Amino acid sequence: MSATPTRQLIDCLGVFAYDKLPAEVVKQAKNTLYDGIGALLAATSHRYPVMSLLEKMVTEAGGAGESRVAGSPLRTNPATAALANGTLAYYCDIESHHPSAIVHAIAVVGPAALAVGERQHSSGADVLAAIVAGIDVAARVSYALSPAEQYARGFHPSTVAGTFGSAVAAGLLLGLDDEQFTNAFGLAGTSTCGLMSWVDDPSEQSRPLNIGLASQAGVQAAMLAATGFKGPDDIFGGKYPFGKAFTGQWDQDALLDQIGERFEVTELFFKRNSCCVFIPASLDGLLDILQSEDITVDDIASVHVRAPQSSYHVVDNNPLRSHCAQYVLAVAAHQGHVDFADIMEDRRSDPAIAAFANRITLTGDDLFDQRSGSLRQSVGSITHVTTHSGAAYVRDVEFPLGAAQNSLSDEDLQHKFTTLTKDVIDADRATQIKKLIDELDKVDDINTLTRLLESGPKT
Repeated sequence: MSATPTRQLIDCLGVFAYDKLPAEVVKQAKNTLYDGIGALLAATSHRYPVMSLLEKMVTEAGGAGESRVAGSPLRTNPATAALANGTLAYYCDIESHHPSAIVHAIAVVGPAALAVGERQHSSGADVLAAIVAGIDVAARVSYALSPAEQYARGFHPSTVAGTFGSAVAAGLLLGLDDEQFTNAFGLAGTSTCGLMSWVDDPSEQSRPLNIGLASQAGVQAAMLAATGFKGPDDIFGGKYPFGKAFTGQWDQDALLDQIGERFEVTELFFKRNSCCVFIPASLDGLLDILQSEDITVDDIASVHVRAPQSSYHVVDNNPLRSHCAQYVLAVAAHQGHVDFADIMEDRRSDPAIAAFANRITLTGDDLFDQRSGSLRQSVGSITHVTTHSGAAYVRDVEFPLGAAQNSLSDEDLQHKFTTLTKDVIDADRATQIKKLIDELDKVDDINTLTRLLESGPKT
């Protein structure tokens, strides 16, 4: 009897054993975790309302104190910790992102791996391997469903597909066998959720909650399976297959293609600004024109951005500021960057920013999707700037800084981490975190790292 679609994936999970991972994949996993922890810690600042709300929820939920809530003295059970930390990890929208699968993979998988790893006293090497596996599975499930079709139906790929990534990371650290993994996948599939309705929530709270829910659901599914709790035998096949429910399709070949040879963690985009991943190319193009052509914001009569046909609608006048190209570009043009504080506070109260935003238009262009191929989602754009004097400037940015093909340096990542966390931890602790993650595969117990994520001297 041939293996079911679900079992085919489970049979491949052995490729993610730490001793089988290429050195460059381990290095990327460390960078991804480091960057993700920086984004998570930034969100713990009490200048943002979400931290106090999550602490209240955790306190009321209770549970065994096996896993830490970052930036807090609180501890709780792994599933609740994954909910809180997953929400924090995506709150500032500045962690890495998988643009082709359209999943915020580390924000889902990292908190799950850390929470379960703490409970199990897992080694750093095992946690890194679990993160690589979880990111891979989250991206591949999204491929199988079709990222674009998930969006078209109003589903958030980071949550729908991310739940499986969380379940895999947790399951590996719990030591699930094949039968338990089958149950964990089934339970994860019946638990997953995630609507795009958060675009109508200007508080920016339900947006990151989606990621927290995915992280929590995956951990919960794996922990239930570890007890012997049963789930559907074949969530990807069976009478009511997962793909049919969410997008009406399922590409098993995309799920398994080159698994163990192509590692999805190497495809991540590392952001420098708090915004949707489909905005940085136009941001880089606009800032380069301003800096290199000796013109000012006041000189510009119009900005027109040509972006991928498959994704431009996500950022074209989106009511959510973090996902609105017009807003992000206007703020960046005036100050050279976009922080999460700029997202929380509507800068359009500044007449100059509001006026500039109104001079920016977007259109979709199939060129970018043709460039990237059928499996890869383009993050490129072409930015056209026209001045009041009639001068015209164009920047074609296929791979903005931070993309896998134009990666940030280690120094860039460290500067980003320091900038993000300076309000919540001191320089000594930031240095300790960096050193520990660099040597994480030599750490016997992941609690050595997570102790450093508790509330520090700065609040």
